[in-house]
Amino acid sequence: MAAGENKNTAPPQRGALDPRIEAWLRQTEQQDVPPLETLTPMQVREVADAAARELCGAPEAIANVENLAVPGPAGQIPVRIYTPRGNGPFPILAYFHGGGWVFCNLDTHDNVCRSLANGAGCVVVSVDYRLAPEHRFPAALEDAYAATQWGADNAVRINGDPTRIAVGGDSSGGNLAAGVSLVAKDQKGPSLMYQLLVNPATNLASLDTDSYCEFAEGYGLSKAEIEWYRDHYLESEKDWRHPYASPLLADDLNGLPPAFVITSEFDVLRDEGEAYAHRLKQARVPVTCMRCRGMIHFGFHWAVATEIARDAIDKAAAALRSAFSQKLPR
Repeated sequence: MAAGENKNTAPPQRGALDPRIEAWLRQTEQQDVPPLETLTPMQVREVADAAARELCGAPEAIANVENLAVPGPAGQIPVRIYTPRGNGPFPILAYFHGGGWVFCNLDTHDNVCRSLANGAGCVVVSVDYRLAPEHRFPAALEDAYAATQWGADNAVRINGDPTRIAVGGDSSGGNLAAGVSLVAKDQKGPSLMYQLLVNPATNLASLDTDSYCEFAEGYGLSKAEIEWYRDHYLESEKDWRHPYASPLLADDLNGLPPAFVITSEFDVLRDEGEAYAHRLKQARVPVTCMRCRGMIHFGFHWAVATEIARDAIDKAAAALRSAFSQKLPR
């Protein structure tokens, strides 16, 4: 080392893709699958449903699963309630699936919710919110918030504890979880004690971070796909900058619930997820940020595709269990 050189000033070396992910990317390229942004929403939903069936694996055993419809701002919202073994009352996690606000559903994330309910020892309320482009912003967020409020108001009905409520989601669902946390704070809604944000989109106004530049193509989720999602979800550039659509742009993050933010090393959304964690920390919100090394953008339904996703679910469940063991500050 040369005199005066500081070994801590060099940028961290980028790791290597997980070999299984690299093989999957090569296989996808060989299949010559049309780019997502060239398809219609209905075509994307068909492809995504088929892919999810392949990735999800066999359902994990759980004590009870119940399908319900709960009141929402535009009619009934389908939800699926997962209850673990035990006596309860259990803490409650309102979970919002990923899928770019355009696709995925209760079935694509069924095993995710089973794993989180079992691992965290909580009731999971999985929310089948309205999808874009048929229902644009803020429809999905309104449904997510309404279902969370329903869970708080009907905790006894689902053997839940109304004083221990968290929100969580992956990808666009992580965006919704962050948005619900902001809405709950602004509207003095249900008192949330935790937010689980997995590869969240936090800034739809500016797609120009270093991770967008590095991983715009060839790493699963592309910049062009994000633009396609955004165009279907949001009506105008004004919506791009709305803090409920782009939580990173919110003026005030003080008073939000503690958070666990998971990002992926080779993901266009990596930098904005980590920037959001940093802003939460600046606002004195307790936050843990974990970067999944060697991983591209993933939803939690990737769990059987790679041990990295499975490990992330296990860590998320452990973080939730720890948070639920604390008393909510009054």
